Formats: sequence, C-alpha cells, structure tokens
Amino acid sequence: MSIQRRDWLKVSGLALVLGWADIAKGASLLAVRVWPARDYTRVTLESDVALKTKYTFVPSPPRLAIDIEGLELNPSIKEWVGKIKPDDPNITGVRVAQNSPGVVRMVFDLKQAVQPQVFALTPVGDYKHRLVLDLYPTTPVDPLESWIAERTQSNDPLSDWLNKQANSASGNASTPQAPAIAQNTTPTPPATAAPPVTDRLIVVAIDAGHGGEDPGAIGPNGTKEKDVVLQIAMKLRDRINVTTVKGSPMRAFLTRDADYFVPLHVRVQKARKVQADLFVSVHADAFFTPNAQGASVFALSHGAASSSAARWMAQQENKADLIGGMNFGVKDSQLQQALLDMSTSAQIKDSLNLGSALLREIGSVGRLHKPKVEQAGFAVLKAPDIPSVLVETAFISNPDEEAKLSDPNYQNNMADALVKGLQKYFERNPPLARKRST
Repeated sequence: MSIQRRDWLKVSGLALVLGWADIAKGASLLAVRVWPARDYTRVTLESDVALKTKYTFVPSPPRLAIDIEGLELNPSIKEWVGKIKPDDPNITGVRVAQNSPGVVRMVFDLKQAVQPQVFALTPVGDYKHRLVLDLYPTTPVDPLESWIAERTQSNDPLSDWLNKQANSASGNASTPQAPAIAQNTTPTPPATAAPPVTDRLIVVAIDAGHGGEDPGAIGPNGTKEKDVVLQIAMKLRDRINVTTVKGSPMRAFLTRDADYFVPLHVRVQKARKVQADLFVSVHADAFFTPNAQGASVFALSHGAASSSAARWMAQQENKADLIGGMNFGVKDSQLQQALLDMSTSAQIKDSLNLGSALLREIGSVGRLHKPKVEQAGFAVLKAPDIPSVLVETAFISNPDEEAKLSDPNYQNNMADALVKGLQKYFERNPPLARKRST
C-alpha cells in the first residue's frame, strides 16, 4: 500500500473537521495503552472484537501509518494523544482520521527509524482482543553498552574498566569473554589510604518479573506484582552497587528498569550479554486461597518438579509471554535456541547452592513458605552458563503479605537479606573467568 501526499493531507485535514464520534463505527475500542522504554515503545489497542489492519512505514521523515477496519472510536480515544509523553524515545505524536468509509488511519510521527512489529493477540486473562504495535529502533539497544552508559552517568569509578570490557566483547560478539583480571582500575584514593585492587568484577543480573502489559499477580487490595518487585529489584541494585566480596566489587544489571514488558528469553539474553555471574528473578507469589504465606526460592529442574506446587508455579510464570503479549510469529533463531533446555547439571547445582544461601538470609526477614529450594521448569532460569534462581518474596494473594510487599521497610529488609545471601554465596564460590557460548 503506497501513501500519496494527498493521503497525508487528508489525514491531517479530516482530523480537524471530524468529531470523534464521526470517525469510525463498528468495533468498540476498550483501552489504549502506551509503554515507552529504551528498548522499544509498545502501543496496545484493546477492543471487543479482533481488528483487521494494514500498515506502512515511511522512512523519511519516519512515520508509521496503520489502517484499521471496522473500528468504532469511543471517548477513551480523546485522551490517547495525551498518553504520548514528550520523553517517549520513539514517538513524537499521533494523528487519527477517517481514511475511507469504515477505515480509521492512525499516523505515528517517529523520532527515529524503527522496525515495527504489528500483531494481534487473542483474549487471555482479563484482556480482550489486542492489537499490538511494537516500535523497535532500527539500531537495537545493546544491553552492555546501555548499562555502561548508565554506570558512566552515575560516575561509577569502574566505568572506564567496563568500557574496556565492552570493547573487548564487541571485538568477538559471538563469544563474549568473561571479565578478566584488572589491577588498580578505580580512581586513586587520597594518599592516606592504600589504592584498592580490583581482582574481579562481579556482575549480578536482577530480573524484576512481569511488567507492562503483564501485571503479574494482583493482590486483594489491587497491588500489582510488577510494581512491588520492581521496587525491590531497584533497592537490591542499589545495595549491590556498593558491595564488595573479598575486595572484588559487585555491580547490578536490571533486565528492566521501568514498567514495560520483556519476553522471558530476552531477559536471559540480556543477562548473558552483560556477562552476568548470577541471575536473580524477583517475584511475588499468589495462590487460590488467601491463607498461603511466606517467601520461596526456586531453581531450574531438568526433570520433574520438586512438588506439584512448584510445577504449578512454573506453569503460571511461563505464561508471561502470552499475557505480556509476544509476537510468536517472528522467526527468531535466538528465541528458538532459548526455548531449548540448554542448562547443564553443573549450572543447576550452582543454582541450588545460590538458592540455599539466599533462603537462609530471607528466613531472617519473615516466614518461609518452604524450608528448602524447590525446582521446576521455569523458562526464565534457562541460561546455560549462569546460576539462576527465582525468588518469591511473599504471597501477594495474602492480604497481610500484600501490605508487607508495599511497605518500604519490608522491601528494604528483603533487599538486605538478598544482598547478604549473594555475599555469602560468592565467599564460598568465588567467580572464575570462563568462556561462554552464545
């Protein structure tokens, strides 16, 4: 479909003269949601029936036009333009108009060239039909470069060292090297103190579960899992970034640092890209009844789950891609690889040791749901070379624990316990330089 100049004039002109109630008739638009992030911007149109669309991307100036058939715009669309914030990394603005009888055209003016993915999702959970517009920058955001830029902006004394590591990794992107030994990489302190020696940078990937379209579990009072686990993850990040283990500094990397959806396999890819030594996924548990309580730690299982509850929990967490909205039609070789169970027995053994160290410390914060690390087939724990655990910080389905999860004091105590557990693990299991496959 080509878009002629007269079409663009018609779009901008009709938007001015038509009333909102006159734009389209047919289906009802239930909600419009915008999720801006550095990785990509997502726009979701939720309707009572499936929407039929065609779209065209025009590179100069960059803009995306979506023609939607049979859409009846309701008052919610009046507030839609205001949802595009000035700091959105990809979208400048949006225009809506009647393109032809029964067809609404939405035009997105973009800040940069994008690789759009437009796909439909069938009803799942509380959602009806969804039309998803994912706007990925033509030049993808590199997790390692982004992380280094963040550390540099925060005046991290290790930023120069991290840059050297990034340059080294980019020279052989197919096989990134584990952090090597680096001497005296921090700025020289005052003469009264001896210069510290950085023998090994320890990188911990912190994965705040759910996000964006996927709220996770919702407590009886409306607390969303995605919100509280991000708060805990950020507190844990801040503690890790000022922690050392036997002279080696620790640094945290967040797989998401805002409210947006990250597919499960992408979380694993990000952790591997920054050469993480550990992967800790933070969640809040939920069950059918409000009586279940306590924190839990899970590791991956090659075979059967350690309990029926663990198996059920893994099944629930693995639905994140369906609820969050992933385009399964895209042929992604990395996705196909990530969906394979590549984890080794050694990785699972290390994950169990990590989980035990965390569980011991979490027990000082409050009640444990189970006294030992459980195992099940969690997709997000399938990094073949990174010890990985999933921490359920409390039961959000329990009203008392829902209140605790929203309490900054409980969040701080949980973050304190987790960082202590990480320290104890590394004291017993010093990280070693190792070559990783991708």
